[in-house]
Amino acid sequence: MGKTPVFVLTGFLGAGKSTLLNRVLADPAFADTAIIINEFGDVGLDHELVRIGKTQVARTTTGCLCCTVGSDIRSTLHELHVLAHAGEVSFARVIVETTGLADPAPLVNQLMPGGAPALGLRDHLVARNYELAGVVTLVDIVTSELSIENHFEAAKQIAFADRIVLTKTDLARDPASIRDIGRLKEHLAALNPAATIDDAHQSNFDPAVLFQRRAYTPATLGDDVTGWLALEEAIRGNDGHGATETGQSGKSPLARHGGRIRTFAITRTEPIGREAFGKFLNVLSMSAGPRLLRVKGLVQDRDEPEQPRVIHVVQHAVYPPTILDAWPSEDRQTRLVFITDGIDPEPVRQLFEAALDGKQIQAGRALSRIASAVADTFRSGTARLARVLID
Repeated sequence: MGKTPVFVLTGFLGAGKSTLLNRVLADPAFADTAIIINEFGDVGLDHELVRIGKTQVARTTTGCLCCTVGSDIRSTLHELHVLAHAGEVSFARVIVETTGLADPAPLVNQLMPGGAPALGLRDHLVARNYELAGVVTLVDIVTSELSIENHFEAAKQIAFADRIVLTKTDLARDPASIRDIGRLKEHLAALNPAATIDDAHQSNFDPAVLFQRRAYTPATLGDDVTGWLALEEAIRGNDGHGATETGQSGKSPLARHGGRIRTFAITRTEPIGREAFGKFLNVLSMSAGPRLLRVKGLVQDRDEPEQPRVIHVVQHAVYPPTILDAWPSEDRQTRLVFITDGIDPEPVRQLFEAALDGKQIQAGRALSRIASAVADTFRSGTARLARVLID
């Protein structure tokens, strides 16, 4: 029996990884699939947004895989191997859905032969039983250019891919937007000439093809990829990779992504009014702009409490909520996860409470604090935004 193929599914924040994964897992041919869902920070949510079938195996890890040695991908693969050996699970492939901020270099380094050194029996078992079969990177046409320009991780995710998939192309309806897609494809081809580029919304697009066994060869992806892998090996060899979960390296788990990146969560037990919550999201996105990297969550709506709303915000774009038929678990409370660039969590929490409770003074103060964290140009507009929130 050959090695089990492992596929890495990556893409910057909001690119649509969970959406694509749901589409793939609905295919009966993928019933024997193990899913590893990695989330940035300590609050897990994506596992509730991915629909796992009866015969599929899911494992969720929190703490970015590329930053925390304690969340080493080989540890999770070893756990799956032990369960399979005991006859508790069965799977023919593994798909790793990374956090949107993941640097693919350390993941690829751990999964490639001759990459990160095998430090014990666990690592040798993983090397003998699994092989990296492909890296699939999703690229959101709405925010990709800003993401590539402002976040090195986005560019590296593209560089390491052997398959690139454009998402949200269905939003491009006018000639200018269609021309923008053409320019984006040229940009992607310049970053990674070896990767195949697909469009998730083309009629002939088959997501199953993305996760068919193939040879993944980093050397064909260019000198930058080879150099990044060599650098990761050297860093790991010097015990300087990211931080352990116990902080033994003395570095923050967010150090790889820069000290400004923050993740935090907001929860609320009481159902939420739809209009007030919509104002909160719109005002937050207007004042924070591209530094509001990602908001995702499940919201208990006051009018339809048994049908949760799935919330997605990516930088300046607030997407219409998706309404689920039922809650994915027994937990009915509203849960929102935020990933920001240089925005303090406290004013966001204050703005959330102000929007839901109608407290204008607190809203104004919160907006001022958010705006000052982003840029001076936002400060003059906070009073007007506070009035919009309440009016």
